[in-house]
This record gives sequence, structure tokens and C-alpha cells, in this order.
Amino acid sequence: MIFVGILLSIAAIGFLCWLLFTLAVFALRFFAGVTAGTWAYGTGAGWLGALVVGFVATGLTFGIGQLLLATVRPTWARLLVAAAFVAPAVVAGFHATHGIVKHTMPSETWQVVFSVIGAVAVGIVAFTRITGMAASGPATGHTSHA
Repeated sequence: MIFVGILLSIAAIGFLCWLLFTLAVFALRFFAGVTAGTWAYGTGAGWLGALVVGFVATGLTFGIGQLLLATVRPTWARLLVAAAFVAPAVVAGFHATHGIVKHTMPSETWQVVFSVIGAVAVGIVAFTRITGMAASGPATGHTSHA
């Protein structure tokens, strides 16, 4: 039974790490949606109105980011757009990793070291996914001469 418990614990940790990496990519969109929904609720839109405004803000944030990544030509500008989406993911990765390691190691120095490593890893994954989503769209710049 102990062996099964250990395997289930490893599977749960693996699942939570996968979930962390997946959700960190959506940190900016989630934040924009929650902020807009909270604002709408505070101005009297009610629960339904707040949900609609939150989902619309989330979709607009995603759409505008993808549009900018697809249409902006200079590399430095594309990196700025990607950084706007990756920075919240890095912060989320740092805090999520810190929340895990503060329960497993007593040294605060090592907690910060592992939290920074986790933040960098989440940032790399988020950057790869953000740029991959923009690159998976239709190819631009190639014209067919028939």
C-alpha cells in the first residue's frame, strides 16, 4: 500500500506541475478578465454582467496579443508583446514554486533559489507557448504566384 501511495503522490505532483505550466501561460489573460469582471461587478453589473465582461476582456486580451504578434514586424516590438504575456507567468511561477518549496525545505536561501529556478522554467515554457501560438497561424509574407 505504501508503494501505491508513493506512486499516486508522484503522479499528483506531476499533474500539478503540468497544470502550473499550462495555467501560467494564461496569467495575463486571467488577470485582465478578473480585473475587468471585478470592475464591472463594482459598478453594478451584477454577477452575470461581471462574468460576461470578464470573458470578453479575457478574449480581447488574447486576441489583441495574437494580432500584435502576427502583424508587428520589428523583432524588438514582438519581444515586448511576448514579454507582456510572459512577465505575469514568471511572477506566477515564482510564487507557485515558492509555495511548494517553503513546505519542503527550511532554508530561506534555498527556497528563493528554487523559486527563481521555477520562475525561469515557467517563463521559458510560457515564452515558447506564446510564440508558438502566434507562429501556428497562417504564414505571412509568402505569396503564391499562379
